[in-house]
Amino acid sequence: MNAMIWIGFTVVALLAVVATVYSLRAHRQLQQHQRQYEALINVLRNEIQAMTSSSIGMGHRLVDIESRLNITVEKQQELANRDPGVLAYNQAARLMEMGADVDDLVQNCGIGRPEAELMALLHKEVAAPQVRGRR
Repeated sequence: MNAMIWIGFTVVALLAVVATVYSLRAHRQLQQHQRQYEALINVLRNEIQAMTSSSIGMGHRLVDIESRLNITVEKQQELANRDPGVLAYNQAARLMEMGADVDDLVQNCGIGRPEAELMALLHKEVAAPQVRGRR
């Protein structure tokens, strides 16, 4: 009976050693995988940070460009408003769209009859394709 007990203890001890070795090996693999995942997370974190920084930089540049564009549009509008000839032709174009004739343009816009007749002709040419397109 003593021999059986010793054999049992030996088997249990051997199983304990095998389980311990297997457990240590699994623990090392787990640590290795954890280090790999942490390294990958750091790489991804750095890439996200770089992309975020560049996006913020592009946003600032777009805001700056938009600001410059708005200033340019305002200056262009100011220049158009300063030129009385442009104002006269803009007003004449609006009147033509509302149905004014050549005499109305000459009287209200301060442009000559040839210019008014030319604008009327251009207005008819521009309006004609729109009328044909609706049919």
